[in-house]
Amino acid sequence: MDRTDSLAGQLFLLAYDTKKQRLVSRSELGYALRAAALADLVLGGYLVDERGKAAPAGPAPALDPVLEEILAEIGGTSPRSWKRWVGRHRHTMVPAVREQLAADRVIRVESSRVLGLFPVHRVTLRHPHEVRRVSEEVRRVVRGGQPTFRVEARLGALCALAGAAELRTVLSRAERRQYKTRLAELGRPVEPVITALRKAIQAQRAAAASGGG
Repeated sequence: MDRTDSLAGQLFLLAYDTKKQRLVSRSELGYALRAAALADLVLGGYLVDERGKAAPAGPAPALDPVLEEILAEIGGTSPRSWKRWVGRHRHTMVPAVREQLAADRVIRVESSRVLGLFPVHRVTLRHPHEVRRVSEEVRRVVRGGQPTFRVEARLGALCALAGAAELRTVLSRAERRQYKTRLAELGRPVEPVITALRKAIQAQRAAAASGGG
């Protein structure tokens, strides 16, 4: 798999607001990117669901380094819930995917420090028209009348991930409500991952609201 075509890479780009030239949902993006990587592993046949837990499906060929690391994590411990894996190391996912996209010249990253202390990474798109094309394709699939079983599995998963992550750059809240059933159908091949992402984000928001996030 070309890593610029990975679900995590695509979702990172979909989270970019081309008008404001910045990422949205930054506090929750790590969860979404972890879920996208898990979805890629499921669709590739490298992970399966066993009674609500993620389990390796067997040896895998050379993969994207991010996917390889996650697969090794899961294979090196006892089975754990999908929600656990969505949240694990989520803070490292954004920089990992960002660095891949920068290395592949999909984005440009300018790093600096605020007050000489806090790192800031300004991301700009090298090909904004391509991001707009993918975003429009996702919206077309979600809104369209094409039967969901005819939608390519990875594209369907990308739609469901964008919906579960509540990326306003792709779908408004009203659209997510309107197409809730269709989004669920599109995400059915990776349903455990989508459910885990939704629960992880809800838990993070609840913790933040109570002062624990």
